[in-house]
Amino acid sequence: MDFKELKRFFETHDDYLILTHRNPDGDTVGSGFALWNVLRGMGKRAKVVNNEPFPSRYDFLYEGYEDSEFSPRTIVAVDVADKKLLGDTLSEYEDKVELCIDHHVSNKGYAKQTIVDGNASSATLVLYRFIRDQGIPLTDIIAKCIYTGLATDTGCFKYSNTTPEAHIAAAELMAYDIDFVNVNRRMFDIKSIGRMTVESAVTNEMEHYFGGKCTMICVTKALIDQTGVDIAEFDGLASIPLQVEGAVIGITLREHRDKAGFKLSVRTTDPVDASAFCRQFGGGGHIRAAGCEIDGTLEEVKAKVLEAVREMLGE
Repeated sequence: MDFKELKRFFETHDDYLILTHRNPDGDTVGSGFALWNVLRGMGKRAKVVNNEPFPSRYDFLYEGYEDSEFSPRTIVAVDVADKKLLGDTLSEYEDKVELCIDHHVSNKGYAKQTIVDGNASSATLVLYRFIRDQGIPLTDIIAKCIYTGLATDTGCFKYSNTTPEAHIAAAELMAYDIDFVNVNRRMFDIKSIGRMTVESAVTNEMEHYFGGKCTMICVTKALIDQTGVDIAEFDGLASIPLQVEGAVIGITLREHRDKAGFKLSVRTTDPVDASAFCRQFGGGGHIRAAGCEIDGTLEEVKAKVLEAVREMLGE
């Protein structure tokens, strides 16, 4: 599907339900509300949903949003590489997604039609290309949504997925009234006391393996309950392990609160492929950032992960 066909899809369908992935980040939220504004501008009814309430840290992206009631007829997913990432609340739509707009090379192809570009720095950048290509009006709020997704998925333009196109798009978006200084401060600088406490705890208990090539932090349910930190505040925590000098693979284990097992967030540098690593456990993502889930106790999960790291590093 090219952009001309995508526009025709939007013009000929109605009553959109826009799905975002659980534990939402800036890209899925930005993509969802950017698309909502685009569809509203086309005279369409739409609403954006998530497995849980959207985190308050993204409330500046909801500007002007109206959650109208209607029976969805067109299901669209944004920044969702695998239908399993929708979560239990939205599981009824897993096999009903008609269109997926994404940028993950590991996209499972679960939607009837898919627009995926693994070279795009964010899903919002794919949307931005579409908007520019088809001459769709770009409002300040759409620009803010797109910029937020682009900034968060590139780590404020410092991750390896930051491309010349990403910088050019950011520069063009900054010409709009998006208050990019405040966006970046909210996304990267402001942290609650609870989040700072979690960072301190996991840093103090950080584990190092294979001569420092692998660094691991663990966020247990006990720590989450102790600090009372909302899951939304864990965005960006996975970058900590790879900050250690000499590390080529950084692993963050976060224990599920509502079921047994752990969520893994993996960050890597050359020569380790994070997506290939996580595919061993049924996950995926990008070359330098990926994720998966593993069942078991903390000790069992650590053993499985470290054995996989050993094999990947050839230790």
